[in-house]
Amino acid sequence: MIVSKQPVLRKFWYPVVQLARLGEKPMPFTLLGENIVLWKTADGVACLKDRCCHRTAKLSLGFIEDGAVVCGYHGWTFDATGACIRIPQQPDQKVPAKAKVPAYRTQIKYGYVWVALDEPLSDIPVIPEASEPGFRQVHQFYETWNIGALRLMENSFDAAHVAFVHRGTFGDVQSPRVGDRSIDEKPWGFVSRQSNDVKVRGDLAQKAVHTSDGKTTRHTESEWYMPFVRRSSIHYPHGLIHVLVTCATPMTDDTSMILQWVYRNDTEADVSTAEVIAFDRAITFEDKTILESCEADVPLSIVDDEELHMMSDKPGLVMRRMLTQLLKSHGESEQRLTA
Repeated sequence: MIVSKQPVLRKFWYPVVQLARLGEKPMPFTLLGENIVLWKTADGVACLKDRCCHRTAKLSLGFIEDGAVVCGYHGWTFDATGACIRIPQQPDQKVPAKAKVPAYRTQIKYGYVWVALDEPLSDIPVIPEASEPGFRQVHQFYETWNIGALRLMENSFDAAHVAFVHRGTFGDVQSPRVGDRSIDEKPWGFVSRQSNDVKVRGDLAQKAVHTSDGKTTRHTESEWYMPFVRRSSIHYPHGLIHVLVTCATPMTDDTSMILQWVYRNDTEADVSTAEVIAFDRAITFEDKTILESCEADVPLSIVDDEELHMMSDKPGLVMRRMLTQLLKSHGESEQRLTA
C-alpha cells in the first residue's frame, strides 16, 4: 500500500511522539511523506510544514523563542498558525500576508502528540483503561521500523505466526494450530476475539504474566482502528489484564514509527516498569526481525484463490477490503467513521 499516494490517509490522527520527548528544540518528523516540525507552546503543541516560506530552509534547524519557531537561516519567525510574525531584517515593515507556512492539527492524548494533516474522518481512538482506576500506563518503545504500516497491523492480528516467530518467548512450534477468531466489523474498523494456550518461558515472562506454571491461556479482545492503530486487551487466568496499544505511524511508504504502550491492572511492586518493558520488548524484537525481511508494500488487492490463505489471514484480508472500500468511497462521501 503506497501510503504517501493516498490523500484520504491524511484525514486520520496519528501519534508521532511521546509528549515527554519534546524538548527545547523544534522536532522534525516525517508523516505520510510530509516533513513536519513540532514544538511545545503555552497552549499545547504546534505543528507546521518543515519548510520556511522564504528560502525553504527546514524550520526544525532553527530554534524556539517565546512560543514561536525561528528559522535558522534568516530568522523569520512563525507562530502556531503558521503565520510569519517577524522578519528581523525589516523590523519597521508590515509582514506580508502571504508569508505563511501550512499548519496542521494537533492533540495531546495518552501522553502522546497526535497529528492530522487534513480534516479528520474519525476521532482519536478511545482507550477505556486510560481513565479506569486500577490501571497503570507503561510507555514501552518508540522507534522506526523498515516496514509499511499495514504490514505491522496485519501482523498484530496474525495468530498463526506466534508458534514460529515467537518460539523463543511464548510460541510453541509443536502446537501451531490457533483458536477460532470472531470478527465484528464496525464503521471504524473491527473487534476481534480469540483464546489461545501459550508457553511462558523464563522467570521474567512468568513474573510478567503472574504465573509459575510455564504455560497459560490468553483471552484476547482486540480492536483495529483504521488505518493503523491496534488495542489488544489480554486477560490471563490469574486476573491480570495486559492492554497493548500499538500504533504504526506511516513515515514513508516503507518506514513506520512504531509506538507501543501498555495498561496493566497490577502495580510497580508486582512487576516493575523495566520488567514490563523487557517482557514485551523480547517479543517485539522477534516481530521486527521477521517483518523487516518482508517486502514493505502490501498490495490491497485480495487474491481470488482462497487456497492461498489460511483462516488466520482473515483479519488482514478484512483490513485490506475495508481500506480498499475507504479509498474507493473517499471521493463520493465525507462521512465520519464514528461508532
